[in-house]
Amino acid sequence: MAARPSPAANLARFIEYWAARSPSKVAIHFEGKDFTYAELLIQIESAASCLRVKKGDRVAWLGYNSPEMLVLLFALSRLGAILVPLNWRLTVAEHKEIIADCAPKLLFCDSALEPHASQLGVPLGKLVVEADKTEFPGDEADDALIVYTSGTTAKPKGAVLTQAALVWNALNSFHAHDLREADHVLTVLPMFHVGGLNIQTLPALLAGATVTLHKRFEPGAWLADVGKRRPTVSLLVPAAMRAVIGHPTWPGADLSSLKILNSGSMVVPASLIRAFHERGVPVGQIYGATETAPIATALLRDDAMRKPGSAGKPAPHCEVKLVDGEIWVKGPALMRGYWRDDFGLTREGWFRSGDLGRVDEEGFYWIVGRTKDVIISGGENVHPAELENLLAECPAIAEAAVVGVPDAQWGEAACAAVVLKPGSTLPETELMKLFESRLARYKHPRRIVFLDELPKNALGKVQKLELRRLIDPQLDLAKPV
Repeated sequence: MAARPSPAANLARFIEYWAARSPSKVAIHFEGKDFTYAELLIQIESAASCLRVKKGDRVAWLGYNSPEMLVLLFALSRLGAILVPLNWRLTVAEHKEIIADCAPKLLFCDSALEPHASQLGVPLGKLVVEADKTEFPGDEADDALIVYTSGTTAKPKGAVLTQAALVWNALNSFHAHDLREADHVLTVLPMFHVGGLNIQTLPALLAGATVTLHKRFEPGAWLADVGKRRPTVSLLVPAAMRAVIGHPTWPGADLSSLKILNSGSMVVPASLIRAFHERGVPVGQIYGATETAPIATALLRDDAMRKPGSAGKPAPHCEVKLVDGEIWVKGPALMRGYWRDDFGLTREGWFRSGDLGRVDEEGFYWIVGRTKDVIISGGENVHPAELENLLAECPAIAEAAVVGVPDAQWGEAACAAVVLKPGSTLPETELMKLFESRLARYKHPRRIVFLDELPKNALGKVQKLELRRLIDPQLDLAKPV
């Protein structure tokens, strides 16, 4: 029997192992078709033999979730080349900015996105057979991914993750989900982000588990496949959780196969967690960032019900600490730096997250907010997450976000942007009562803005820079508020 690969092997070696051990086991189920581990390996080998790239070359992918993206990642790992997944929701101008930064040699894309891709000035990838290609020099030290950060508050940067970082992150995922060969992961979040790719999907394949992959998230399809495909693990960001809970089939959906549902990417409102707990599904949380691959802390299944809302404890292969309230992370899964800029980590190898947290008496971490989100009103710090959690409990509110805006009296004040549920009404006076006796007066919003929707990125994170621009178009966003 083949020896199980160590973290020193290139990523494709894991598929080689499982193809030898369990060749007929389903690795990926996508749009009604099963791909076994043996079939997946054949596709990887074919792609690696045909790709005209060398060690260190960048290859971009512009497309929805599909097995082809995963095949490309594993094939490039054999060659020591780098995958650059592109957010398909960005404009041509935004993509050109990324391409100018990382200079990919080729771009592979979904056929539906070819008109967009053809404007980017990068040759579209084609697999050309090279019969004499026999050397595959990729190894664990090679860069594997350049993932551009979501850019909610700044210009996107490309975080560089090595093959070894992806393996160490997978080991953290094994711990976070008790992930084993027998598990079945349902993936619906976009894999151009480390959340969709690295929290569960890639680790599941390295563990020999099965992945059911959806092209895009659709709440009804997620609920249907939880009942039909019987996954044991899945991942939803808060916006997706809200969509699932609000779907007409939610009340009668069979969720019994799920041993855990994980979430993250922002502070998860308690009301969303409760909705799943009431259905018997523990809601864990993964905390991290693109730069941490992303798993830094995890709330495990055994702790989910008694510590709802916590980000959990540090993953086994991570060190986490608070420095003046800010979360710092260190470990072998971290990026080596940003593309064209090795900076991003301290001299000692710590990543400064920009997130504020606290640790309770049992060692569990809790996310308070972001350092850049802190509102300083009359000399007092106001964390938007405190207000947002209270707003999320109101049955008339679909979603809400809080940002700081200039205030003549206090220097800065909290402004709540609120989206009401269809058919709901909520006078501003009634909304303000939500904060009475719940938060100190200085934390209350001084202004309420009702919107049809909040500006978000692909993972459902509210883009607070854009929100501030919507609230006050005259605001000079080049200056901190």
